[in-house]
Amino acid sequence: MAEDLTEMQHVKGRVKWFDPSKGYGFVVAAAGGPDILLHVNVLRNFGQSSVADGAEIEIVTNRTDRGVQAVEVVSIAPPERADTGVLADFAELDPETIRAAPMEPARVKWFDKGKGFGFANVFGRSEDVFLHIEVLRQSGLADLQPGEALAMRVIEGKRGRMAAEVLAWEAALSLKT
Repeated sequence: MAEDLTEMQHVKGRVKWFDPSKGYGFVVAAAGGPDILLHVNVLRNFGQSSVADGAEIEIVTNRTDRGVQAVEVVSIAPPERADTGVLADFAELDPETIRAAPMEPARVKWFDKGKGFGFANVFGRSEDVFLHIEVLRQSGLADLQPGEALAMRVIEGKRGRMAAEVLAWEAALSLKT
């Protein structure tokens, strides 16, 4: 039997959990109802390979005989932070200085979620830029893959260049429109 595409719906909710190694996770709709399957391929079509638990998300869903599934990601907003703490590397910096740093195109060199950090390279520059997992979480990401395209606000930290904000490339492009 052909799939009924008339049940497409726009849904706002929160990411319940997402596991990049499994390739899927679930969204809880703000209006209630069953959990919604979020497959990594749908997330990749949005330009991300992961999403932080608790992130606000807007998706288009389709009801199938196997349940409700996301078919498109419309937007993602980082989860609200329970604490107002800031990384020690940023503690002495004026928040306006960080916000004034331009978004720069970059590629992930490597990232180890277990270690909580990794490195990226800004396009046209050879030095590494440090990526801390807390900066990813604050940006609504949970993990990064080698070669993944990003936009980053890079600052000079106590230990060298480091990302103060990270966005998936497609999300950063939408800021310019």
